[in-house]
Amino acid sequence: MTDKLQSPQSGELHDDDRARRPSDPLAPTFGTAGEATQAILALLPELKLTIGLVTAACIIAGLYFGRDVLVPLALAIFLGFVLDPLVVKLRRLGLPRTPAVIVVAIATLAVIALSATFLATQVSTLSARLPTYQSNIADKLKTLRQNVDRPGMFEGALRTLETVRREINVVVAAPRPAAAASQASGDLPPRRVLIEETPQSVIEQATDWLRLGSGPLATTGIVMVFVVLILLDRLDLRDRMLRLWGGSLQRSTDAMDEAGARISKYLIMQLVVNASFGLPFALGLWLIGIPGALLWGVAAVITRFVPYVGPMLSSVFPLVLAFAIDPGWGMVLWTLGLIAALQLISSYIIAPLLYGASTGLSAISLMTSAIFWTAMWGPVGLVMSTPLTVCLLVIGRYLPRLQFLDVLLGSQPALDTPTRIYQRLLAGDVEEATELAHEQTAGGKVTAFYDQVGLPVLRMASHDHAIASTAQHRHRVVIGMNALIDDVADQNPSTTSSGQLMAVCLGAKWEVDSLAARMLAHVLSLEGIPAEHRPAATVSADYVGRLDIKGAKVILLSYFSGDPRIAARQFCRRLRRRWPDAQIILGLWNAPPELLGEQACKDLGADAVVTSVNEAVVRIVALTGARLAGGYEPAPVLPDDGARVQALRQSGALDARAIPLFDAASKRAADIFDVPLAMVSLIDHDRQIIGSARGSLTSAGPGGSAALASEDLNMPRSLSMCGHVVATSQTMVVPDVARDLRFAGNPALAAKGVRFYAGAPLRSASGHLLGSLCLLDLQPRMMTDREVKLLEAMADDLVATLHQHSLDWKVSLPSEEVPQQASAIVGQPIAVG
Repeated sequence: MTDKLQSPQSGELHDDDRARRPSDPLAPTFGTAGEATQAILALLPELKLTIGLVTAACIIAGLYFGRDVLVPLALAIFLGFVLDPLVVKLRRLGLPRTPAVIVVAIATLAVIALSATFLATQVSTLSARLPTYQSNIADKLKTLRQNVDRPGMFEGALRTLETVRREINVVVAAPRPAAAASQASGDLPPRRVLIEETPQSVIEQATDWLRLGSGPLATTGIVMVFVVLILLDRLDLRDRMLRLWGGSLQRSTDAMDEAGARISKYLIMQLVVNASFGLPFALGLWLIGIPGALLWGVAAVITRFVPYVGPMLSSVFPLVLAFAIDPGWGMVLWTLGLIAALQLISSYIIAPLLYGASTGLSAISLMTSAIFWTAMWGPVGLVMSTPLTVCLLVIGRYLPRLQFLDVLLGSQPALDTPTRIYQRLLAGDVEEATELAHEQTAGGKVTAFYDQVGLPVLRMASHDHAIASTAQHRHRVVIGMNALIDDVADQNPSTTSSGQLMAVCLGAKWEVDSLAARMLAHVLSLEGIPAEHRPAATVSADYVGRLDIKGAKVILLSYFSGDPRIAARQFCRRLRRRWPDAQIILGLWNAPPELLGEQACKDLGADAVVTSVNEAVVRIVALTGARLAGGYEPAPVLPDDGARVQALRQSGALDARAIPLFDAASKRAADIFDVPLAMVSLIDHDRQIIGSARGSLTSAGPGGSAALASEDLNMPRSLSMCGHVVATSQTMVVPDVARDLRFAGNPALAAKGVRFYAGAPLRSASGHLLGSLCLLDLQPRMMTDREVKLLEAMADDLVATLHQHSLDWKVSLPSEEVPQQASAIVGQPIAVG
């Protein structure tokens, strides 16, 4: 071909060929390896999606076509969760694992056999009685037929429809010519022939019954074999699952523990909820006079394990019996009322109280999973839909690649509150954003709302400003946030009396800076500090000269810029030149950590740098010499505190022999949570008593470093953070004491330099609060939900150990010596080890 235009010397294409290449449909798609690589990378998301869809289709096909093998295995695993706690209890009693498994398996088969025998007996008794109710059924059906045939409000319409139907039938039934000729010739119409089957013999009937029952019996046998094997090799199977899971051993262990805990809790709660319906149901049916009341109560407990269908099945048969037994309608109405009342109590009172977040599944995911697993495995899939979906939820929570399962199936909101409000503002839905704000500010939690929701919303807006936001988006966010802050201010009006202005909050550069200034000014006014805000503007000598701050003591500059050094330094210099006596605080809501140190603050020309609303309030209070509303929040005293103190003195916690128990618990807590100091504190009627303190807190002061002495830990109850734990009866975690409005003004905590606190209540068997097991640090830190639960479990273990030892002490001591020992710990010197 002469039109290829290729140079024989170089073998390269000419310029005119390169110009024609893109339009050539037969030309190669990629000219170089780099272009090919870029094209492949561009196709990666589509390839991943395709591979994911194909993989999901293969898994679903395997579940469906392999159900004959998978259903017995899944049932066995399901029963293994139920029966393994019984095996563990038998092993704790000293029985080896194999005999324990055999005992549990035999007991399970015996329960199944006895239940089946009982149900068969009850059904046989009812079957014998049913023929006696035939007359009642016939009379009621006759009455219903007569009532239906009576002329009613639709009688005219029905007559019209009947007339039209007859006219149509007349037209359709008109004889055709061929049919008329056939009738004239005398041909008879075809006759219908009925074939009657010969009755089966007894042996044939027995064979049919055996054939029908062989499938369930065989499945039951296979399931029991699998159950025995799973119970015998539970630990080995667990190890193999961990090996297959791969990755982090901690993550794999947590996933398996969470799946087991959720499924076990679900089964237990489901059994309790079903029993709360079945037992009153049986009693009510017996009082009404329905035969076999116990049968229907037990059947309700069992069938209600089947989601959605079970409650209907448990109600149908008693209603049918009431219809058949009673000549009137009273028994039917009583039975219907009983079912409705128990269903309402069970579904809306008992179930919400017991379930809580036992499964972590949303309502729509429960219904969807029930439909899916029923389509896959039939009725067995419906029964097991919830446990199977819980396993998928846990897998999605711990495997990053399957995190979409946690999002789709979980009951937790897919978006946190700041993101939800930001999305509503972007969509222009100010009303819904305001409703969310009302939920968060209920009870006067305005400061927490601005700190935990308001600032994050503005951070997202500033981040998206130059990346994804359009002018319309920015306008919606600014207008919406202004309306939201106005609404919050109207709902929580300031109580500050008119007086000298103490603080001015300035928006430094952007609209979001002004919005943050508005929020901070509102919070300050709620705390009793007269404050106002000023909008953002271009910083210039003329602007600073026209600023009206009315002699305010503190000026706060609000910045969302990621690097506000140049602008902040210039602004601070102009403000300092105009108002040399004013204290300047920089609110760097989005700045990097290197700008938050003391030296960086001096370089910027400010007196302090804050990163949260809480911290800004505390700083402004310190700089103005004002006090927070109430100064600080003292530990409250409950009305029945006398009974609590009496329980403390009788618990053995004040016995000197309890010190080794407290030492072991506090040392273990300090080691496990990696904190400098852990202690056991006991709250008396007017003071905090330290039962044990292990570790040390070394604070750096003007005179050098100083270790926290043991006597420093004892303090009045009103200043004790553990007193708050006792008053609220809940675990309390304070990530940063200096930034918490409840404790920032506490003189005891400020003097000791405590920045982090976490305390779990020590609750006696009678429910009284004795004190707390707490962790302290001189540096701010956070705790995860799992760590909080672990601290609570350690506190409960300590109380249980103390209770057991106190019983031994009371037995070993004469009764007259117990009161003398009860207060021995009060005078004991507690060393900080």
